[in-house]
Amino acid sequence: MRKAKREITDFDDIVSVMRRCDVCRLALNGADGTPYVVPLNFGLAVTEDALSLYFHSALEGQKMDLMKRDNRAAFEMDCGHELQYFEDRGYCTFAYESVMGTGRLRMVEGDEKVRGLNAIMDQYHPGRHAYYNPAAIPRTAVYCLDVETVTGKRKQRM
Repeated sequence: MRKAKREITDFDDIVSVMRRCDVCRLALNGADGTPYVVPLNFGLAVTEDALSLYFHSALEGQKMDLMKRDNRAAFEMDCGHELQYFEDRGYCTFAYESVMGTGRLRMVEGDEKVRGLNAIMDQYHPGRHAYYNPAAIPRTAVYCLDVETVTGKRKQRM
């Protein structure tokens, strides 16, 4: 990282930033060799120092085809955006927090599928155990990114 003072090194702090984000951009290896990036809702599962991201989608489509071909993926999420413009100095900057990483995707079923859907609901309705119709479970794909590398960065407000 070019500016080490901006790096977030504490694992719990990285997870805290992730919990404040509302979109995760997932990058897959496209069929023609170009990256394929898709913004997704997500949920987190944190155990000791292990981190997993859960996503959901339709049972078929381009994303599913690409994941079956190559399960390697990268992700990025960010929050805390604030444009800062100092007109008197002719200076503009941006405050933010971001997390990036890599891992491998796998489809989940059974109890883990339900845990994954619950994690997604908890990301957007923390602590509420928000209801979703269980009839949707069989027609919903749930997949997990087992995170292998993760880094965080923060540019604080001036």
